[in-house]
Order: sequence, then C-alpha cells, then structure tokens
Amino acid sequence: MIRDITIGQYYPADSVIHRLDPRTKLAGTLIFIVSVFLFHTLPGYAVATVFLAAVIKISKIPVKFIFKGLKAIFLILLITMVFNMLLTPGEELWGFGIFHITREGVSMAVRMAIRLIYLVVGSSLMTLTTTPNQLTDGMEKSLRPLNRIHVPVHEIAMMMSIALRFIPILLEETDKIMKAQIARGADFESGNLIQKVKNMVPLLVPLFISAFRRANDLAMAMEARCYHGGSHRTQMKPLQYKRRDRLAYMALFLYFAVAVAFRAAGI
Repeated sequence: MIRDITIGQYYPADSVIHRLDPRTKLAGTLIFIVSVFLFHTLPGYAVATVFLAAVIKISKIPVKFIFKGLKAIFLILLITMVFNMLLTPGEELWGFGIFHITREGVSMAVRMAIRLIYLVVGSSLMTLTTTPNQLTDGMEKSLRPLNRIHVPVHEIAMMMSIALRFIPILLEETDKIMKAQIARGADFESGNLIQKVKNMVPLLVPLFISAFRRANDLAMAMEARCYHGGSHRTQMKPLQYKRRDRLAYMALFLYFAVAVAFRAAGI
C-alpha cells in the first residue's frame, strides 16, 4: 500500500508534457480541477475522460502506474460513496430499517467517486511530469505579484517543494521500518481498532525520529551553503514560455470553454 502512493513522485520520460513550462502545468491542473466540478452529467464526464486520457497518452506514463495511486484512496472513496447513497434524500430504491438507498444518492455517489478519482489522477499527472525544483520555480513565478502585499512567496514555494521531495523518501523509509519491525515479530494487521493503533507505535516513533533527523540535516546543509530566500535570488534556468506552451494554453482554454458551455446548457 505504501508503494502505491504516486502523488509527489516524478516519473522521467521524454514527452511534450514533461517539457512544458511548470506554470502551464499548474494552470492546466487548476483548470482541470475546476472543470471536474462544472461537469455533472454523463456527456460532461465523457469530455473530461477524453481530455484526461489524451494527456496521459501524450505524457508517456504507463496507465497502470498512474492508477496505482488510487489504491491509497480506496477506503476514502468507499466511505464517500456509502455516505452519499445512504444520506441523500430522494426516490427510495432499497431500504432496510433505518438505511435507505435512493436513486439520487446513487447518482451523487457515482459523481463524487468520479470527481475524487479524477482529482487524484490529475494532481498525480502534474507531479509525475514535473520535478520539485520545476514546481518551485513555476509556483514562485506565478505567485510573484503577491510579493507586493508582503506575502513570502519564495518561502511558501520552497516549503511545498521540500514537502513534495520528502514524500517518496518518507514512503520508502516507512516501508523499510515496517519490514524491519515485521521481521522482529511486530503485527500491524490483527486485533481490533485500538490494538491496531497501539501496534503502529513501533512504526511511527522511528519514522518521526528519522523525519526530524532528515529535516535537521537539510537545515544544516542550507545554512552551511549560506542559503537565504527572497526576491533577489536568481535561477540557473529562467522559465520562458515557448510555442508548445502557447498551444497548450489554447487547448486548455478550449477545454474550459466546453466545460462552461456544458454547465450553462445543463448537459
């Protein structure tokens, strides 16, 4: 399960999506997320599916690798669907005691499941095709106007970059600690809920110690190199929009216009 989390990981490949400016990919991810909530019918979700499938195809990332990340949210997805089916009022399809499944509840559960899946896949595509350094540069340059109102844009972008960089490292560390504890006789599966929580202590304690040690080492390394943030820092590879970015923006705006038109027409 730990290795199934794909958000925060980078998948190297030679594709047009990988070569796009990170600002273009950030804007594309935001537009796709908004469009998922604009669509609410089968034709609308079909448009979103075609768009997402085309991006996955162009990115040259294996479909199995992308959808592997959905295993980590399976429980959340299941709980969301069950609660929507049971708590949404409407025409009853099946009832047993205090539990009632309605037609509107089933429809809402399906829509919420599709939205959650597409949100995870869309966000994963951005991190899989963009390195943490590129994300930091793109986010910092996109939010640079906020410096005028004294928002620490560089520091915020750096924190998010470090967080994304540490996700795969901590996942690998968790997997190693779990295997080591299992070899020593630890049991993370059996027992009731309270017992399972207690069984996680041998995993969480060394994981937190390792995380704090890594954070301390990183802070010392940054201080040793006289690192300081701010607007006066320069970039080794300044971001510049190219022809492929302009074409990508045109495709994104066309897709978003279709989403708005579908919403306005009630399709």
